[in-house]
Amino acid sequence: MDSPSLTAPSPAATPAETSADAPVLGTVAVVGLGTMGTGIADVLTRAGREVIGIDTDPDAARRAVTALETSTARAVRRERLTEAERRDALARFRTFPDLRAAAEADLVIEVVPEDYDTKCQVFAALDAVVKPGTILATGTNALSVTRLAADSDRPERVLGLHFFNPAPAMRLVEVVSSVLTAPEAVAAVTRLARELGKDPIAVGDRPGFVADGLLFGYLNQAAAMYESRYATREDIDAAMRLGCGLPMGPLALLDLIGIDTARTVLDAMYASSHDRLHAPAPVLRQLSDAGLNGRKSGRGFYTYAAPGSAETVPDAETPDPADGTAAARTVGSVGVVGSGTMAAGIAEVFVKAGYSVVLAARSAEKAGAAKGRVTKSLDRQVAKGRLTAEARDTALARLTTSGTLTALADVDLAVEAVAEQLDVKRELFAALDGICRDGAVLATTTSSLPVVACARATSRPRDVVGMHFFNPAPAMRLVEVVRTVLTSDEAHATVREVCGTLRKHPVDCGDRAGFIVNALLFPYLNNAVKMVQEHYASLDEIDAAMKLGGGYPMGPFELLDVVGLDVSLAIERGLHTEFRDPGLAPAPLLEHLVAAGCLGRKTGRGFREYARR
Repeated sequence: MDSPSLTAPSPAATPAETSADAPVLGTVAVVGLGTMGTGIADVLTRAGREVIGIDTDPDAARRAVTALETSTARAVRRERLTEAERRDALARFRTFPDLRAAAEADLVIEVVPEDYDTKCQVFAALDAVVKPGTILATGTNALSVTRLAADSDRPERVLGLHFFNPAPAMRLVEVVSSVLTAPEAVAAVTRLARELGKDPIAVGDRPGFVADGLLFGYLNQAAAMYESRYATREDIDAAMRLGCGLPMGPLALLDLIGIDTARTVLDAMYASSHDRLHAPAPVLRQLSDAGLNGRKSGRGFYTYAAPGSAETVPDAETPDPADGTAAARTVGSVGVVGSGTMAAGIAEVFVKAGYSVVLAARSAEKAGAAKGRVTKSLDRQVAKGRLTAEARDTALARLTTSGTLTALADVDLAVEAVAEQLDVKRELFAALDGICRDGAVLATTTSSLPVVACARATSRPRDVVGMHFFNPAPAMRLVEVVRTVLTSDEAHATVREVCGTLRKHPVDCGDRAGFIVNALLFPYLNNAVKMVQEHYASLDEIDAAMKLGGGYPMGPFELLDVVGLDVSLAIERGLHTEFRDPGLAPAPLLEHLVAAGCLGRKTGRGFREYARR
């Protein structure tokens, strides 16, 4: 249940928007038949609307007709349309080269390029030809809807209608009101969106609205991370796909959206917020000025087989697996230190991969309890048919436990998964330094503390490396391999080779706050909190926007409550301390909730309330 004090009033709940008296929009004109305009026309046509497609480029109009023919034929093959329904849909779509064709439209949706002057010209021409009651909608996600409305002869009939690409597949539609927009116009397009099978959310006029307002800040930071050479483009994209479950990595997504489009959106966001996190990364300007705008031009962050192609091809930045690889040390036995969920999960991963594992904890009882977690997990996998009983027994036979660290004297790799407190970890590494044999690699699973501080607690900092597993370790494929300025090539190579044996995907990163995933994820989560704090949108609207419009597996507030608000606040404070950027300062609302003991699911209340178990 939402906490009433945290949920901003939702514009979607106004009586006008739910009114049955809203005008029916039977004929819709779509101005601009590029990818987005064609997709919107497809959705409208299949939903029974008469659609007038308008584009001055006859080739664009022909491509739109061909695209609709192709998509409806595919729908027939998949039994989503009958042949008769397909013929009717195609008959409802007509194309014209002149805006005068919109004269009889009840709604006009413009999706011309993101240029204010171009859109103003379109709206001025439409003012002269459409009916008095016609609603004019802009598909912008960056420009001011209010400014476009103010320059129109009918400001009360102008609003934003932001579909997401690809329009036929993406369920989210943002309905954007200016201070001038009439409630009945909002009600009419909201009802239309629902009739199209979409999930509309009503938002106010600010650059990026909800979904892109959060998404583009994250994309910009990923571009800046790449530009700083902190991590490769491949590792940044893999980290966010595998670590967060996102459908695409940020740099690949920028190439899909278009570097020039991203730059335009970020320019508008920065002009509004003056937040340095929204100032376009210089690499975006460099690429767009060079005409390297992503897939549509054949090259952006990646190189593509041809303009418009989704197939990437090797280029000068494509990593060579054999380049600079040091000899890895042999690892046959592994020590895991800790007794919590993460320690048990990591031990499970190693024994299933064939390693002999010693699980050490502060007492024999705690170590035994951790082994019990491993056993229970393997039993569940057997019950679900994912593992044979023989494989379970073999894996468990590789696992021994101990209540003292001395049992790790002969391991080749020691992995600690103890409390996320620097003094605790430093004390442990000092102890491991005196116990583990020469040549053993010592790894920390920290997600937020400096790895080098652990390394300097030992007499062998060259053998210390970060090995950040993600929770739950048996299921998550990503491991961030963190090397400090003191880590040797051999220790680094050893951990990467071990990750391969574990069937994990290693990504390399340096020893700085957040590494890759948290450094990109938590500013996005913090910005979502700021949106609620500013009463721009509600928890439910923001969560829905990111799941439906961005393809995120969880909305930001769902995720914050799962991670824990105290954990999230600690990570955000670490990022702010490291980078000293005002935009990274934790949102006061998050700090207040933590101070009140509202830490998320584990306490029964965070941004939402949960049933007590």
